[in-house]
Amino acid sequence: QVQLVESGGGLDHTGGSLRLSCVASGSFFRISAMGWFRQAPGKQRELVGSITSGGHTNYADIAKGRFTISIDNAKNTVYLQMNSLKPEDTAVYYCNVDFLKGATTATFRAWGQGTQVTVSS
Repeated sequence: QVQLVESGGGLDHTGGSLRLSCVASGSFFRISAMGWFRQAPGKQRELVGSITSGGHTNYADIAKGRFTISIDNAKNTVYLQMNSLKPEDTAVYYCNVDFLKGATTATFRAWGQGTQVTVSS
């Protein structure tokens, strides 16, 4: 069982910054990647970006130039630094972790419960 706990969400104004954190814990052999998705009211969940344990990042267009994802492998923690926030960034942000249960097993994915980010105009 793998658990993810997100923190750092809240209310900010246009142009502000927030930093989200997500800690993975539980039983797994190795983390291969962690990432962030978001879901705004009435919309589908969409990718924000991801990062491998080796530090390779992949960003969706909504995040390029404003958001930065980083990982601390020793702490099993992924961060999402969000700058120049816009009202359209308002959403519930979910982190995910891709992990292996053993050295030769397939990759599994677990999700956090989400943290609300609200950006006022």
